[in-house]
Amino acid sequence: MRLMYSKPSPYASKVRLAAHHCDLMLELVPTDTGSAPAELIEANALGKIPVLILDDGTSVHDSKVICEYFDRLSGNLLIPQTMEAWLQAKRTESLIDGATECAQLRLYEVRYRPEEMRYQPMMDKQWGRAMRALKVLDGEVAALPDQPNIAHFALAADLGWLSLRFGGEWEGENPNLVRWLEEFAKSYPAFEELKPMA
Repeated sequence: MRLMYSKPSPYASKVRLAAHHCDLMLELVPTDTGSAPAELIEANALGKIPVLILDDGTSVHDSKVICEYFDRLSGNLLIPQTMEAWLQAKRTESLIDGATECAQLRLYEVRYRPEEMRYQPMMDKQWGRAMRALKVLDGEVAALPDQPNIAHFALAADLGWLSLRFGGEWEGENPNLVRWLEEFAKSYPAFEELKPMA
């Protein structure tokens, strides 16, 4: 299997962490979404990463779908199967991915618009949404099980991205998440290699 990805992407990081956990080998294909390469557009009309290319050429896109595919391949090593545990894991994944999406909109406003065209109220609104989600997760993270599942990998990848792009702006209000990420990095050494990086 081949994975079209970029090192800074939190969603690609989540997928790589999930593959590592499931002992699945991936051929990594560094991909610049900005240049919209033909292979990416052919594999995912949205032009987004990560994209998993199966051995028969079938493409699988969106990190949640890719991770669910890995879960099925591995006999459910990623996603808990009892209703309560499934709900906790998927709720955590959805909330932290959503927080990252909001923070990305703030980042893109600065990255892609000239200063005079930036819309500060929109940036503030998206950042507020992200911070509300983090506050909820800060209060819930202690309840995650010891055995890593998709919630752990989503949380680690997204918090790693927030640290990369917004270091110093979110940690003070979320000490439990900061502590959790430090402990996860210690207990899961592969994170150092697979976390979002510039």
